[in-house]
Amino acid sequence: MGTEESKKRPLVFAYYVTGHGFGHATRVVEVARNLILAGHDVHVVTGAPDFVFTSEIQSPRLFLRKVLLDCGAVQADALTVDRLASLEKYSETAVVPRASILATEVLWLKSIKADFVVSDVVPVACRAAADAGIPSVCITNFSWDFIYAEYVMAAGNHHRSIVWQIAEDYSHCEFLIRLPGYCPMPAFRDIIDVPLVVRRLHKYRKEVRKELGIGEDVKVVILNFGGQPAGWKLKEEYLPTGWLCLVCGASESQQLPPNFIKLAKNAYTPDIMAASDCMLGKIGYGTVSEALAYRLPFVFVRRDYFNEEPFLRNMLEYYQGGVEMIRRDLLTGHWRPYLERAMTLNPCYEGGTNGGEVAARILQDTAYGKNYTLDKLSGPRRLRDAIVLGYQLQRVPGRDLCIPDWYANAESELGLRTGSPTAVTAENNSLTDSYPQDFEILHGDFLGLSDTLSFLKSLAGLDALVDSPTKTGKHSIRERKAAAGLFNWEEDIFVARAPGRLDVMGGIADYSGSLVLQMPIREACHVAVQKIHPSKQRLWKHALARQQARGQGPTPVLQIVSYGSELSNRGPTFDMDLSDFLEGDEPITYEKARQYFARDPSQRWAAYVAGTVLVLMKELGICFENSISLLVSPTPLPIALSSPSWKLFAFHLLLE
Repeated sequence: MGTEESKKRPLVFAYYVTGHGFGHATRVVEVARNLILAGHDVHVVTGAPDFVFTSEIQSPRLFLRKVLLDCGAVQADALTVDRLASLEKYSETAVVPRASILATEVLWLKSIKADFVVSDVVPVACRAAADAGIPSVCITNFSWDFIYAEYVMAAGNHHRSIVWQIAEDYSHCEFLIRLPGYCPMPAFRDIIDVPLVVRRLHKYRKEVRKELGIGEDVKVVILNFGGQPAGWKLKEEYLPTGWLCLVCGASESQQLPPNFIKLAKNAYTPDIMAASDCMLGKIGYGTVSEALAYRLPFVFVRRDYFNEEPFLRNMLEYYQGGVEMIRRDLLTGHWRPYLERAMTLNPCYEGGTNGGEVAARILQDTAYGKNYTLDKLSGPRRLRDAIVLGYQLQRVPGRDLCIPDWYANAESELGLRTGSPTAVTAENNSLTDSYPQDFEILHGDFLGLSDTLSFLKSLAGLDALVDSPTKTGKHSIRERKAAAGLFNWEEDIFVARAPGRLDVMGGIADYSGSLVLQMPIREACHVAVQKIHPSKQRLWKHALARQQARGQGPTPVLQIVSYGSELSNRGPTFDMDLSDFLEGDEPITYEKARQYFARDPSQRWAAYVAGTVLVLMKELGICFENSISLLVSPTPLPIALSSPSWKLFAFHLLLE
């Protein structure tokens, strides 16, 4: 790290690693490796297997201590976090024995004569360092107070003090070294941003493929889930012809088809990724950062209740590196359209990948006494982060709250917009061009309403995206791209506006049958509906692939795009065969419909609109022989706007 520093005495770093997954351990490897290269001792406190560290660092200056001081998120399966179990496990691991943990860690830090404590991102380590009189720094893209914020709401009155205790622990560190794809972290006073921390490559692509016996003409996908869904059996027909799948983390007893290859437990994942054509897995810092660094298209499936994911997903998609796979298509093996879509991507991340080296230099300099110029906007930044954390703390079952679109990530790191037509109303509010010229209104009038004009113009803009798909660009959001492929522009589209309502008298009493006095307000939700013969409907590729796999001709399908979805961490699209609502010739029960939509929490929102179809089938005996395509604008919060929009949707279906 420089000749001047080499003349100073070697330092002793204590590096605490969270117990959640391998991703934290692998990025710690890079920082620790650079510290050791600079001549310092690094004591790593971890629950991860030794090989994660020793395969990369062969040095007597590396010391491993097997202690687990937190638990991260407890997973019910490969895709679902058990929120209550996570809090209970953390309480058992770090809260109940807190006094003894602090006493033990203070003694240990003094025994190794630690000069500096680094945490990724174990809360109690910061407090232990403070009690021992040793400075500390955290390195992370998220903190556990933000992750657990939603969990405490789901747990009712249990474990609420956990979030505040974690935040208080973090406040003892000097500053935060913040990694890209970060979440709000108001507990930290100051921050220093660094590039991606990724592991370096050891071998060339050709060398890896030769060792695995794979030719250069073979398409390869690496399956990296860190555990597979229970009862899931991989089948040969999941892959397109000519493809191979390299499986990480397969059990010893798992039998694989001939086009699936089981990787060794200690296989060096970065080399495997760089030798592959795309990756299929779930989003985490390790997978996203290395996929971006090696420009590997990433087909991902959402996890439930892990609040780090939306920020990493936005970063992945901003650099054109991500394709979202619906969970049911993962489990049923309809992989082909997603893999083929991934092959058309050109990931364009051009940022730094030397975050490990940069972070190590900052740690060394700080330990030697250098004062860095820290975040001059620390106050406003912490306020923004605290407000977003407050949104998280209001999340309860059945109530989905948006992350505000003015949050700093959207403005400074990713430059993202909501992609929704009403989100840009303020910029295009002038009605000098008060009559739309890009389309023909066949019936009705937009009444000079600026938000309706904006929505109508956005529809015309979608048509333009179809004609010139290259115009979508790096900054376009996936929901807008999905909407561009939703409608048949040769057929009629029905648009409705549902004004918001303000409960002047009565409030929620309407749910018990009472009368409520409501006043319409300016804010509104828009819905665009197209009812069309199945043979004329524009199907998304994965929906078409499902029909073809069943050997069916065109059948009625419901496709929905919901603008603003990414702000509340839900899938932007939903599709289903309308026959899924039938058992024989009769509509299914409402309870079975509830179970149907509950299978994938990221798409549960669709029950509100798709359920309208089932209600019309059951209550009015309507038979839907046509397909339905639907685009929903964002619902401005906190105004209650949702119900009227679905009533208008149902009304249009009845009219047709």
